[in-house]
Amino acid sequence: MVLPLKIDALEDLPHTPATAVKTLGWRGVMKALGRTGKVVVTNHNMPEAVILSAEAYADIRLALQQAAERTEPTLEALRQRFDQRLAVLNAADAGDRLRGLMQAPARLGGQVKAGSGG
Repeated sequence: MVLPLKIDALEDLPHTPATAVKTLGWRGVMKALGRTGKVVVTNHNMPEAVILSAEAYADIRLALQQAAERTEPTLEALRQRFDQRLAVLNAADAGDRLRGLMQAPARLGGQVKAGSGG
């Protein structure tokens, strides 16, 4: 099962001032977490910390792990293509071929050519 990675913006999360955390204690914090799974602790109306339930934290870790697993094969394929393209630079005649290309006049036939496509 792939979890969507949805991270709420700080301003969209419930806020509680640090003084309320001190006043209400851990039970008050856990009560707020029970409603949403996340609470922003503020100090003078500025976000200072985000407290997550263990379940919310585990969900975020799982979503990040799944995202990394989906990304790694793509990155590996890109690395291989890059290495294959650069391998020509290791050929014994690479310097001579490059100099020949740079010294030869460009024959574009009135067209602009960019990249390796046709």
